[in-house]
Amino acid sequence: MIEMLRIENLALVESVELEFGPGLNVLTGETGTGKSIILAALALLTGGRATAETLRSGAEEGAVEALFRMDGHQDVARALASRGLAAETEGDPEGLAPELIVRRSLHASGRSRARVGGQLVPVSTLQEIFGGQLEISSQHGSQALRSPEVHMAALDAFADKTGLREIVAREVARVGQLDRTIAESRAAEEARARRLDFLEYQRRELEAEELDAEGIAALEADHRRLTHAERLAQEMASVVGALGGTEATDASGSAEAALAVARRGLARAAGLDPSLEGLALRLEALEEELRDVSASLADYLSGLDMDPGRLEEVEEKIARLERLRRKYGQSVEDMLAHRDEVARELETLAGADERIRELEDERVAALAAANEASSRLSKARARAARKLAKAVQAELAGLAMEGARFVVDLEPVPREGLPEGLETGPSGRERPRFHFSANQGEAPRPIQKVASGGELSRLFLAIKNALRRADRNMVIVFDEVDAGIGGAVAERVGRVLAELAREHQVLCITHLPQIAAFADRHFVVRKEARGGRTRTRVERVEGDLRVEELARMAGGENVTEVTREHARSLLHS
Repeated sequence: MIEMLRIENLALVESVELEFGPGLNVLTGETGTGKSIILAALALLTGGRATAETLRSGAEEGAVEALFRMDGHQDVARALASRGLAAETEGDPEGLAPELIVRRSLHASGRSRARVGGQLVPVSTLQEIFGGQLEISSQHGSQALRSPEVHMAALDAFADKTGLREIVAREVARVGQLDRTIAESRAAEEARARRLDFLEYQRRELEAEELDAEGIAALEADHRRLTHAERLAQEMASVVGALGGTEATDASGSAEAALAVARRGLARAAGLDPSLEGLALRLEALEEELRDVSASLADYLSGLDMDPGRLEEVEEKIARLERLRRKYGQSVEDMLAHRDEVARELETLAGADERIRELEDERVAALAAANEASSRLSKARARAARKLAKAVQAELAGLAMEGARFVVDLEPVPREGLPEGLETGPSGRERPRFHFSANQGEAPRPIQKVASGGELSRLFLAIKNALRRADRNMVIVFDEVDAGIGGAVAERVGRVLAELAREHQVLCITHLPQIAAFADRHFVVRKEARGGRTRTRVERVEGDLRVEELARMAGGENVTEVTREHARSLLHS
């Protein structure tokens, strides 16, 4: 509920502070004194539109600020917590009685700012958090009861199935999202097939060759030998001849023959001088190493491949490797990395068919969940529609509308345009619509077409009273709910407001003393001129002052003892 409301520099208000209480809070006053400013200020707290014209003339800044007490409103607490906002707690260490300050400021430049609990928030946050907690029924402008969405919310709240409707909406949205994902996946199928063919070609091309550094190095060395085989043969033949001699060369002139002569001479010298024995041994080892090198070179020469067919085969393989290098990277590591990347993408694309099947299975589950939840919701709505209609009609009779009829019509949602297999829209299988007839003998018709402002206010009051245990609004505001009524009817309206105020904080602007007499707190709005400016002021009246105000309302400006006595009788009735 609202504990405190402060208004500064709005329209005729310079500065006003109201301390509301639980139950029924009534505001009275003559026409034109500024009672509507209170409504405008409350609307600003729920994110209502603000303009520079809303400001008091000459003011650079105006503001409306409210202190909310939110006992039991866990939905608001969750909404605050989800946005990183917290309610303030005063004098309650356990946090059981949170109080929250909400402020909306307006500037002459047209800029508007909002704060919740001292923290700056977008103005839209006020609507998101408090739009459903502070409900205004005004005879002027668009009234909430004219909205079909309100009809649905009211019926589902009465049936205690708001959560079930949210499940339906979630599952229907899930079906739609899955349909879009499946369609996108199928649309990409042709491109996927082309990509698969291309990747398969790359994989085959890369896997056809032995991509390892040692093998490629050996292949390139083999290519060099085969390319220069004739030159190698000539060079190696001369080397072999120089070292050891062959049948085609003079063996006596070879390095091996010369070394043998030297070794024999040194052996003879060592026999004469033992100090030469070490050199003789070294020369003997060198002669043995030379013979081994000569043999190895002879083997190399005999095994030298000069086959043109082998050279052609090696050159073809090297050409293939060069093509792979140009496509996939100069190094073996680059080519191997590309091959692995191709393998991973192939695995992903190959699983696309399986992913589509998984999505289709998810769709089947979401479809079943949506249809099942909507079926339960429809049954609950059908039961609740009859009970709500009966309850509201009884309330209307208590508001001097005995001939009025109220019907909750469940209009089926057209199946055309719904996704295949889906039997419900996001809000259920039907659209609840409130139909109303104010006069006996007339068929009920949609509220938007038949209800006048005064009738709509009383109908709203009747519905709210019927819903009072299902609805958890913080504040309900009625503007001129007494339009077009008087006498005993007004007293009955007052009693209904008082009954509604047992469950909610109710703020009511009225011109009838029969209604004002039921108030738990009574405020009088007056207009005064001072210092060349007109100001609106609001004061709470009690005791004799309240009697005077009720007497004024009953008898006009000429208050007499008779009207005072009438006022006292209203207060004690």
